[in-house]
Amino acid sequence: MPLHERIIPYLETAGLYHLARLNSQWFWVDEALLSAFIERWRPETHTFHMPFGECTITLQDVAYQLGLLIDGAPVSGCLTEFENLMEHGRPAWVWFRELFGELPPQNATDETVRVYARAYILMMLSSQLFADKNANRVHLR
Repeated sequence: MPLHERIIPYLETAGLYHLARLNSQWFWVDEALLSAFIERWRPETHTFHMPFGECTITLQDVAYQLGLLIDGAPVSGCLTEFENLMEHGRPAWVWFRELFGELPPQNATDETVRVYARAYILMMLSSQLFADKNANRVHLR
């Protein structure tokens, strides 16, 4: 889902607008550096084994680098019949994209735009922070 101007105020309110801007225009990935980190990652301890010792990423690191708040009220909610739209405990993104398309319709009400903003936030968090190796699903635990 591309970033649409009508959902930007919702992203700003949620404190996630800066995260939405981390894409190919603002964020460049050093593939060699990323590969080096992947080679040093130990999933059994959730740490990197570096020449100078063992290290890991903390919640404070994520907050500092992405500008996300780590204190305050948690984000939670409940969706009825959501289990029918799941695959292996994760949202089925094919269904998600078919339902939301790419942009809110031109004549969308504020409530519809708010739903699109929530969908955008879910897609963004799942692909940038909580993605699996395919970057197409997010665990709901």
